[in-house]
Amino acid sequence: MTGPDVPVGRQHLPRRPTWLCRICGTDWPCLAARSLLPLDYLRDQTGLCVYLATMLQEALTDLHRLNPQPGPDPTRMYARFLGWAAPNRRPDPPDDDATRG
Repeated sequence: MTGPDVPVGRQHLPRRPTWLCRICGTDWPCLAARSLLPLDYLRDQTGLCVYLATMLQEALTDLHRLNPQPGPDPTRMYARFLGWAAPNRRPDPPDDDATRG
């Protein structure tokens, strides 16, 4: 997904096995990827989370192979890959029938 016909923003992909962005060299998903991925999955928040969870698992495997001790910190990795993408959930409004009963 890189080349002259691909917009620069779409080239913000991970370089494996280090999981650094191919363009900006920061931890992937970088700021550009975190800005663009939700646009790619605009109508599929679940699909975005599944994609990021898959990338998280692959990153954990790669990074653990590179540095098994102490290995990647699961809490930091979750925040890096999925924490920013969690939908802003609000409690559902109470069902009027349930509150009257």
